Amino acid sequence: MPNPFLSLLISVFALVTLSAATLSGAALVNESPQQLAPQAEKAWNIAWQRFFNPKTELFYDYLSSYEPGQELTHLPTADEVKRQYPNPCGYGTGMEDCMILGGAMLSVLSDRYDVTQETSLKADARRVFSGIKACVTVHGKEGFVARGISPNYLGGVYINSSRDQVTHCVHGLWRYYHSPLCDEPTKVEIRSLMTAIANRMIKNVTPENGYDFLRADDQPCGLGICKMWEVQAHEAARLPMIYAVAWDVTGNEAFHQEYRRYVVPAVEQSAHPDEKKPAYAMLQMQCSLEVLYHLETDAALKTRIRETMVHVGEIAMKRTAETGARLAQMSPEMLAMVGPDWRHVPEWKNQKGYMNPQWGEYRKVWHNIREAGESALVPMMVNDPKIPVAQQEWMRKFLVQSDYAHMSSCGIVYHIAMYWKARREGLL
Repeated sequence: MPNPFLSLLISVFALVTLSAATLSGAALVNESPQQLAPQAEKAWNIAWQRFFNPKTELFYDYLSSYEPGQELTHLPTADEVKRQYPNPCGYGTGMEDCMILGGAMLSVLSDRYDVTQETSLKADARRVFSGIKACVTVHGKEGFVARGISPNYLGGVYINSSRDQVTHCVHGLWRYYHSPLCDEPTKVEIRSLMTAIANRMIKNVTPENGYDFLRADDQPCGLGICKMWEVQAHEAARLPMIYAVAWDVTGNEAFHQEYRRYVVPAVEQSAHPDEKKPAYAMLQMQCSLEVLYHLETDAALKTRIRETMVHVGEIAMKRTAETGARLAQMSPEMLAMVGPDWRHVPEWKNQKGYMNPQWGEYRKVWHNIREAGESALVPMMVNDPKIPVAQQEWMRKFLVQSDYAHMSSCGIVYHIAMYWKARREGLL
């Protein structure tokens, strides 16, 4: 059986050797819009039918079955969450990235509405927002952004979050707030959530706490993933981005002052990101910089932010090529794998005291399917993006040749995001 991604290698090699002359808007006919739209809609429907749970109004990380009603049976039980088992992050359980996915989907909904003006998207956006709101409020800890909530236990959360979760949560709320999808009562709720999140940062992200926003039990995160300042280049803009959004939606001058305190050194540090970081890191960096670009009033600083965003986009396009090459080596059977019941996997990793169940070969499938969409999305987030023809061709082929009926990775969300961002920018 032929690998549906094999022909992508041709596009990959074209992308790697791309010259400046290809930065044109020339049309390609390999995959027509008539092919793309039904495929994108199929991915959309599957994401809502299989990865979204109406009890929590959250999207989850992977499927452990394609059988209707059994897709998310691996999610933690009430007892497991109460015991913080298998670890305080919920790593490996399939609900560690609900806030990342929720924030990403709010951005997708905003992009799709800009293109289609579908009124039904207002109810969809409100559902996603409700899931995010629950993760920020259900635990009663001001401004703590929980990773997710299990449909098996609606009253509790894993106590360790991360700056990645907060980044996508805040970015998604900001996109939603400024979208016609968002009504005034919801804007009032967003102002309340952002006030709480920003206040938590002001209170906890201090030198005394090692710039850690702390777990839900107000203890430091031993993994370093809740540290918001004195971090790596791709993480430097996260803290000022949070303050910028809080200031933008509330008008509170205290948040503006915090933004101004951090933005210049953050932009300086962001200019030199590590090109070896995974695509999700580049996407989160781009989310932070996108906010700064749109809210910054200093023309020179705004120009520097955009230059960095263009650079990050170029790095991401190289990653698209690398990911495409890896996917081309995987068989259709491997690409259709479902995730494991994490409780019974043979290998566990001790991550600074957090016991993390390992997914084995499935991790490669899950990661690369996700990384392909993430990396393709990044360059399109630049204001007035210049996307090479070969990159557009790759996206067309990737969308048409992906078997969404047999995709168990939440990467499907980023494929949808890639499509609607491209449509919003007049591509594909």
